[in-house]
Parts: sequence; C-alpha cells; structure tokens
Amino acid sequence: MTTDWLLVIGGFALLLGGGEVVVQGAVVLARKMKVPPLLIGFTIVAIGTSLPELAVSLEAVAGGKPDLAVGGVLGSNVANVMLVLGTASFLGAASDPGEGVRRDAVAMMLATLILLAMVIYGEITWYFGIMMLTILIGYYAYSYVNSREDAERELDDSWVPDSVLISMAVTMIGGALIWKGAEFLVDGATGIASDLGISEAVIGLSVVALGTSLPELAVTLVAGLRGQGGVAVGNVLGSNMMNILGILGATAAISGGILVSPNFAERDIWVVLITSGLVAGMLLDDREIGKTTGVSMVVGYLIYMSIIL
Repeated sequence: MTTDWLLVIGGFALLLGGGEVVVQGAVVLARKMKVPPLLIGFTIVAIGTSLPELAVSLEAVAGGKPDLAVGGVLGSNVANVMLVLGTASFLGAASDPGEGVRRDAVAMMLATLILLAMVIYGEITWYFGIMMLTILIGYYAYSYVNSREDAERELDDSWVPDSVLISMAVTMIGGALIWKGAEFLVDGATGIASDLGISEAVIGLSVVALGTSLPELAVTLVAGLRGQGGVAVGNVLGSNMMNILGILGATAAISGGILVSPNFAERDIWVVLITSGLVAGMLLDDREIGKTTGVSMVVGYLIYMSIIL
C-alpha cells in the first residue's frame, strides 16, 4: 500500500512537471511557427496539458483497464470545468474570453455530444477513433484559417530559450516525464483500488482525473493571472475537446477500440454534459464567469467527489 501511494505521488509530480515543460516548449514553437496567439490556449497549450490523459489512457488500455482510461477522461473533463475553471474564476482569472473562445465552446459541446453517443453505444471502435481524430484536426485547421492576430493577447516570455531546436528538445523531455508519470500513476492507482476494493472506474474518475488535470490548473491560473483570460478559458475548453476527440480517439484507433462500461452511462457522462453545457451556455450568452460562480463550481466539484467516493 505504501509503495502504491508513493507511485501515485511520484506520478502526480512527473505529470505536473512534464506538463509545464511541454507547454513552455510548445509556446516557443508556436511563436516560431507564427501560430496566432488566440489559438495557443485552445491548441498548443491544450494539447500539451492533455498529454497526461493520453499517456494514462494508452497505458490503461494496454494493461486491460479500459474503465481507468474512460473514467480518467470523464473525470478530467469535469475537473477542468468545475475545479480548474472554477478556481480561475474565483481568482478573477477567466475574464474577457473573446469571440474565438465562444466558438470553441460550441465545438466542445459538439465533442461532448459525440462522447455521449459513444458511451450510450458502449464502445469506441477504432474507426470511430479515426473519425474523432479527423474531426479534431479539421477543426484545428478551420480555427487557424479563421483566426486573426491579436497582439494584446500574446503570452509572456517562456523560460525556454527562443530556439526551435532547444524548444523541441525541451518538449520531448517533458513528454518523456509525462509518460513515466502516467505509468507510475496507473500502477499506483490500480494497486490502491485492488487493496481497498474500489473499482477502477471510480479511481479513474477521481484520483487519476485529478492528477491529469493538474497541468491544466497550473497553466490556466498562470495565463489568467497574467491577464490572458482568453488563453485561460481556451485552455480548459481546448483540453476538454482534446480529451474527447484526441485522447479517446487516438487510444481507440491505436488499441483497436475501447469498451465503455455501462456504469458511465448511468451518471458520469451526464455530469460531464451538464457541467460543460452550463459553462458553454454562459460563454455564448456573454455572461461573466465571476467569483461567485467560481466558488459554486468548486463546491459542486467537491460534492461530486464525495458522491463517487
């Protein structure tokens, strides 16, 4: 039991550190490739902070634990919206998201509806996985073509030197840390679940989901507190869309398909749908996600955790 907890703690640390390293390297790459700043939060940063979910999902499915993979994504999406965005809103770090992020809110909801269909169907087949990846790439291309430069929303300087080769090396090092962290986290969480008699689905929804959401929390708070509300909110929306279409899509395509436990259709997918829908609705209605709303979101997340545990 002690070894399992050490693996979980070590996995958390590697995921968080690796996520930060990947994001910082990716930001420099984005600048060098002249990616519009408005897209950084939804694409480059979101992809970087979603790498822990990809690592955990592939590791879990390879180990014959699909509930851990699906539960990790569902729980991570709830944590991103309720805990990450809620905390950012409470600190006043999610203001003025901008038109592009409202468009991304619609895309996130469409991705969530696709996930709902897959959960009800009971399987994410390999060809559905390829379709999901195609939709994601298509939307990224659409966003790039229709985006405009916005100098006022540029990110602060990264600690990574302004060099393509160095930033690529840093990004790959961060990726290696993430994969090792995922291996530790899955092994530790599985051991704890076995010792305590807790299902892998519950561990995925709680421990694994929280661990893989730490990079999103760090990046969102840093971006928001620097006055980049669009990047902060875009990171959450982009991470949720990436988790669904990118993480589960890639995992299904690589592994030949993912069986989805019917237990997820009874409660957890509806929690994802409701929480994502509320945030998307506020963004589309131009309503500010203020401090009071942020507190309510964090409290709601704590209540959800208490229910599933």
